[in-house]
Amino acid sequence: MKTLRIGLTGGIASGKSTVANLFAARGVPVIDTDEIAREVVAPGRPALARIVQEFGREVLDSVGRLDRRRMRELVFSDAGRRQRLESILHPEILREMASRSAQAGGAYQLLVIPLLVEGRHEDEVDRVLLVDSAPEQQVERLLRRDGETPARARTMLAAQASRAARLAAADDVIRNEASLAELESQVARLHESYQRLAAAQERAR
Repeated sequence: MKTLRIGLTGGIASGKSTVANLFAARGVPVIDTDEIAREVVAPGRPALARIVQEFGREVLDSVGRLDRRRMRELVFSDAGRRQRLESILHPEILREMASRSAQAGGAYQLLVIPLLVEGRHEDEVDRVLLVDSAPEQQVERLLRRDGETPARARTMLAAQASRAARLAAADDVIRNEASLAELESQVARLHESYQRLAAAQERAR
């Protein structure tokens, strides 16, 4: 049985994790590629060895794990380095995502893919759900959450797909610009919609 797959995406600090958690609370299987990305670069994994070979041991912390902050500093300011990192990580992440999706079941699944638009992964999912937030709010969250400087935060946003490009790729949009209660209301409406779509897809088999 083919499960309806919803690709959840959005810019950095747009609120993807909060939205994913709200769907998970409703019993929806959630497969998070950020979580997978952390696992595939664990010490001893082939991806970490390839990253060290490509970028040097400076990307490791004192105990041999990937220093994600240092790695982020290196690639966000250099498109070539970012592409080289993605060429190492993305195939590993997509394979693991497909494996987990096949095992997860559910009427529908939520696949959290932050770089869905940048990586042109629309074909990996049946619908694209965008968590949309104003750039000023994203910058504010990065300052508060990660302690970034305003200049660094804006550089990070500029390195990703534009808001317009994400909106153009989206089938559904959740606006994360108000309260948590409003966010929950939007998730509840979409949850009902996705359940209907999944049921219709099953009847059409």
